[in-house]
Amino acid sequence: MDQAALSAENGTDYVDLDAYFQRIGYEGPRDPTAAVLSDIVHAHVLTIPFENLDVLLGKPIHLDAASLQKKLVHDRRGGYCFEQNGLLLLILATMGFEVAPISARVKLGYPRGDITPRTHLVVRIEMEGSSWLADVGVGGLSPTAVLKLELDREQATPHETRRIVRDGDLYFHQALLAGEWEDVYQMTMEEMPLVDREVANWYTSTNPKSRFRNIMMVAKAAPNGVRLTMLNDEFSIRDASGKATKTPLRSQNEMLDLLAEHFGVQLTGIDRDHLPIIRG
Repeated sequence: MDQAALSAENGTDYVDLDAYFQRIGYEGPRDPTAAVLSDIVHAHVLTIPFENLDVLLGKPIHLDAASLQKKLVHDRRGGYCFEQNGLLLLILATMGFEVAPISARVKLGYPRGDITPRTHLVVRIEMEGSSWLADVGVGGLSPTAVLKLELDREQATPHETRRIVRDGDLYFHQALLAGEWEDVYQMTMEEMPLVDREVANWYTSTNPKSRFRNIMMVAKAAPNGVRLTMLNDEFSIRDASGKATKTPLRSQNEMLDLLAEHFGVQLTGIDRDHLPIIRG
């Protein structure tokens, strides 16, 4: 999928690369190469947090290009996979990368045999004679480098080691956690056009049974293998060894202060007053 196809799908042909690169602090080259892509992914994940705050506030989640750029770039907010990887799709296509939106089922914390909803978006890239995967929107485990779609190959990143394995028709993205390979999500490599993303996004953001209607999740990678996470009423800092320092959130003001200090999310007005603390 090229820029023209994505523009037709999103109803716009304007993507502000300069504003995006300023947002993530990227000042490098803009050639469509693996090295450039990995640097962009790394900068994105260390800057734009994963978060579902608007879902908890009852706000609609819009996936058109203008809305994605306004929220994640100009308003300096974060978002979840359909927003994060939707924006990345637009950026990469504008830069000249050959990209495709791929659907996935999140598997972390679930037995492989369980059928989870197809409510995750991944970006597939064709370049330099190979296929690659980029994902800046899988919560506290967003890879901090682009992954080559090469089966069973262990791939180091600035954070966890990753690999892609295959089981029949299914591909599994795995992360090495505490010495064990854990499934993060599964894919069939079926593409997920905007109309399908809209349906999955609507379910994820509005269905009472959706996970993101029932928890608060904010996450961001940090330098030196560190990951920052706010899950409900607990803030944690996990170092490169996997050791986590956890802090309970005692008040809404403490939660809001930590959101601003560690994730760069500064809510104002009615949003600040109404964001709930979810206990437990």
